[in-house]
Amino acid sequence: MSLKLIIGNKNYSSWSLRAWLFLRQSGVEFEEIKLALFTEQWQTEINRYTPAGKVPVLLDGDIAIWDSLAIMEYVRENFADTVGWPSDRAARAHARSIATEMHSGFMAIREELPQNLRVCQQRSLDDFSSTAQREIARVERLWQDGFERYGGPWLCGEFSISDVMYVPVALRFVTYGIQLEPTAQQFVTRTQALESVKAWCRDAAHEAETLPFIDAAARPYS
Repeated sequence: MSLKLIIGNKNYSSWSLRAWLFLRQSGVEFEEIKLALFTEQWQTEINRYTPAGKVPVLLDGDIAIWDSLAIMEYVRENFADTVGWPSDRAARAHARSIATEMHSGFMAIREELPQNLRVCQQRSLDDFSSTAQREIARVERLWQDGFERYGGPWLCGEFSISDVMYVPVALRFVTYGIQLEPTAQQFVTRTQALESVKAWCRDAAHEAETLPFIDAAARPYS
């Protein structure tokens, strides 16, 4: 086994989840190396693997790849039958667009609804900023449009990189009790049913590490 994936805490690290899920869904074997986020040793340990100082990082011998989409493209170039893009030209263009929209956007969701898989509560949209509310509405419309346009079972028909990119968002919506229109809710339901996602969440539930500044976000704003 030559591939090694450096990840952070499973409960909190959404970008680690994306790379890990892509590899698992692709059937690619890899060694998992987990580093505890934001400890005294964190910076020293992560700097051994990447100058960017962030997870995930994929190691293939002396090659290091330290961005989630870059990891996916590298694996696709070197392994057969991995999760990729839809075969249909229009669906492929759409999938790439929504995947990169997630990759570079939705900053308010990231800040105000951080990944915290050990929590499940009911929150009001009024608890969040107007920017976060607009981003939540955008994700809901994006998911609804994908199912209506391509007919499922995933956002652009077949399971693709675009779905991988939005799985952590679906799990965030579960954590904070975000209510969605039924068509968009299908994506959350399908995400939770994936065996790989169930396995990740089980591991997250048994982690001992806590990050108080993220756990605090699970309490309603005063």
